[in-house]
Amino acid sequence: MPQWRRNLYILMVCQFCVMGAMTMIIPFLPLYLQELGVTDPRAVSRWAGIIFGANFLSAFLFSPLWGKLADRHGRKMMLLRSGFGMAIVITLTGFATGPWSLLLLRLLNGMISGFIPAAIALMSMSTPKKDVGYALGLLQAGAVAGGIFGPLFGGMMADLFGFRTIFYITGAVILVAAIVCLLFVKENFVKKEEKVKTNTLQDFKKIVSTSPILSLFFVFFIIQMALIGINPLLSIYVQELSPSQNVAFYAGLAMSIMGFANMSASPFLGRISDRKGAHHVLFFSLLFAAIVTLPQAFVQSYWQLIAFRFLLGLCLGGLIPSINSLIRHLAPTGMESRTYGFSNSAMYLGTMIGPIAGGWLASYAGIRSLFLVSFVLLITNVFVVRLKVIPQMKKREQQEPKSAV
Repeated sequence: MPQWRRNLYILMVCQFCVMGAMTMIIPFLPLYLQELGVTDPRAVSRWAGIIFGANFLSAFLFSPLWGKLADRHGRKMMLLRSGFGMAIVITLTGFATGPWSLLLLRLLNGMISGFIPAAIALMSMSTPKKDVGYALGLLQAGAVAGGIFGPLFGGMMADLFGFRTIFYITGAVILVAAIVCLLFVKENFVKKEEKVKTNTLQDFKKIVSTSPILSLFFVFFIIQMALIGINPLLSIYVQELSPSQNVAFYAGLAMSIMGFANMSASPFLGRISDRKGAHHVLFFSLLFAAIVTLPQAFVQSYWQLIAFRFLLGLCLGGLIPSINSLIRHLAPTGMESRTYGFSNSAMYLGTMIGPIAGGWLASYAGIRSLFLVSFVLLITNVFVVRLKVIPQMKKREQQEPKSAV
């Protein structure tokens, strides 16, 4: 078995563990705030958005730095840094005494996070280009499989043992995944000395000069803002649709069903991406995501929401892997990790702004307004891909055979 395949299967399992552990927290984050003393419903919505987004503020700021260090010292090093660091910080989160201490720990976690982006960068660089879409699709499937079981298991555990226990379990699982990567993931990294030292701004200008990388950064930002912004408040929406003592469990199920669809579709869409072009998969996945997001604002029962979340999950299987595959093909030689670093910053920025803006919007206009705004953002993305990304990729496809001759 080639080394890249061994790494792929190991990282699939590790991503399953890490994502499963991380998503155990999401369904009950607003409920954990209530336990910490935040009782006003509007305050809970605002704090949930701020605390969920804080993790991604610091991740947004530090991601380019980790990308630069990965180009210099290897992607595995960044994988281990993130794994061991998050294991410590998330365990400490179980000892939070109020919303401010929870906020500070989330900021610290974002600063040292990046396990899954580091795994994506490692695999994209060690995989033959013709198999990149397939490999990233399988990685996505592993992460999403964790996202299926994480919220569901976290919801059940929270109902049985309380919220703080989940943070201790999460830290332990991530620690195990980091140890497995340390022992079994191999990277044939050759350190290259840079002839000219560059700063972050110079790196960014050089990377985005390759079209359509800047458009892909924008698309990634909007996807995260539109879709992830809803997640921290989903438990409140579930509570509205299906009042029950097991709100954490039903909120976890709503996220898990979307993850199950994502996991099922990712490898299949990854293969299509390798054959037909990642830009086409990205366009149609975005279009379908917009179509199934709109009705979620008008559902009248919990099970109607479940049905549309499943359909949305099918679309997600073609979004992020397609963007990462396109970035792998477009990144300047020797700057691949830095390109992923800026891509991750765009992702984190969207994941930060989405929950914060969503929390404020929901506190004044209601939870249903979030789905309407998400629909508008996704439709905007559809036009960006159609007008900016697809023409540039077709142009590159026409030029590549000529340059090869």
